[in-house]
Amino acid sequence: MEKLLVLSILTSVISSGSSDTNMFGGRCSKSDPNVDACLLRSFNTLVEYLKGGAPEFGIEEAEPIIIDELSIALGGGPDGYRATFKDIHATGVSNMTITNVRSDPETHQFQLTLFGPHISARARYRSSGVLLLVRASGGGDYWGEYDGVKAKVYFRGEPYERDGRTYLRLQQLKLDFSVKDIEMGVENLHNSNAVLQAALNLFINTNAQELLKEMKPELKKDLAEKMSRFLERILDHIPYDDWIVD
Repeated sequence: MEKLLVLSILTSVISSGSSDTNMFGGRCSKSDPNVDACLLRSFNTLVEYLKGGAPEFGIEEAEPIIIDELSIALGGGPDGYRATFKDIHATGVSNMTITNVRSDPETHQFQLTLFGPHISARARYRSSGVLLLVRASGGGDYWGEYDGVKAKVYFRGEPYERDGRTYLRLQQLKLDFSVKDIEMGVENLHNSNAVLQAALNLFINTNAQELLKEMKPELKKDLAEKMSRFLERILDHIPYDDWIVD
C-alpha cells in the first residue's frame, strides 16, 4: 500500500526546478509568522501541478503506484503462516492532499500531514502454513480497499551553495501512516477450494489492522528508501531559495 503514499508525499515537498514559482503557489518568507500556512498552500498547488506527471523533473504520472514485494509472517515453527504479495498496484494516491505543515526554515526541518479518502490495491499473492486450523498454502490474487489514509512525513535538509543559488541536500527522512477502515481479501486461489478461500477472507478481514501492522515495518523502510532517492534527485535540480526566502 502505501507506495500508495509515495508520490503524493514526495510531490508535496518539492518545488519548481525552473524558477517558475507560480507552479507551486509562490515563495514563502521564513520570517512570516504564518509561513506554515503559506507552505501548505504552495505545496498543495504543486501537488495539483504534478498529478499528471512532470517530465522536466523526471516525474511520471502519479498512478498507479507500484511496490515490488511485501511479506508478512504470523506465528513460528514449520506451520507458521507466511504470505508474500508481489507486483502491488495502488490507485487513489493522487487524491491525497496535505492538511497541515509544521516547519522550522532556520534549521531546514519540515513535517507534513497528509490525508487520502480512499486507496485501492491489487497484487499477486502466495502463502504457506496453517491459518485457522486450515492448511493455507497456495496463491492467487489479493485486493485491498483502504479508507481514511493519514500519513506524516518528516524531513531535514542541509543547505549548500551552487552557481550562486542555495540548494537543500536531504539529511534525514521519516514517515508513518495509519488507515481508518480496511477491507481486503484473496480470490482466484490456485489449487484451492471455496472453503479455504472463505476461511482466508474471514481471517484477513477480521484481522485487517493487525495484518497492516505486520506489513508496516517493511512498507515504511521501502517507502523511505524510495522517497529519499527521489528527493535527492529532485532537490538537486530545485533551488531552495525558490520556495523559501529570507
